[in-house]
Amino acid sequence: MVVTSPDSPEEFAAYYQLRYEVLRAPWQQPPGSERAPDDAAPTTLHALLRAPSGAVVAVGRLHPASPTQGQIRFMAVHPAYQGQGLGRQVVAFLEAEARQRGYTTCILHARDTAVPFYQTVGYEVVGPSHVLFGNIPHFLMRKDLVPPVA
Repeated sequence: MVVTSPDSPEEFAAYYQLRYEVLRAPWQQPPGSERAPDDAAPTTLHALLRAPSGAVVAVGRLHPASPTQGQIRFMAVHPAYQGQGLGRQVVAFLEAEARQRGYTTCILHARDTAVPFYQTVGYEVVGPSHVLFGNIPHFLMRKDLVPPVA
C-alpha cells in the first residue's frame, strides 16, 4: 500500500469520511466537524492510504506551524486496520514532505491514547495541550527532523 495525496472529489470525500468516522462520530460530533478552515490552503498537504480493496484506511495532513515547523493533524486509521503500521506510513509520508519544505521540526497535539504511538515514531511529549470535547486530553509533541540517510 502506498500513501498518496487525494486529487479527486471522490478521494477527498473518502478522506473526509474516514476523518469523520474515526475522529468525530464516536463523540457524537456533527458531520462537517472533521473539516478545518485551512484544509483548502495551498500549504496544506493531505495524505491517504488505500487498502488493496480501494477503501481509504488511513489519513493525515501537514500544514505549516511556522516557517521552520510543520504540524501534523487529523491522523486517523480505520479501526480494522490499526496496529498494522499504516499510521507509521502516513507519518513518514508527511515528515518527508516536511523535510522537502525545509521544516526542521514537526509538532502535533496527540490524544492521550495516541501518545505511545507517536513516541514509537520519535515524537517527545512537550507538555499537556488541550481537552477536546470536554473529555479527551491532548499532549503537545515534537520531533526534530533530520535529513534522511542517503
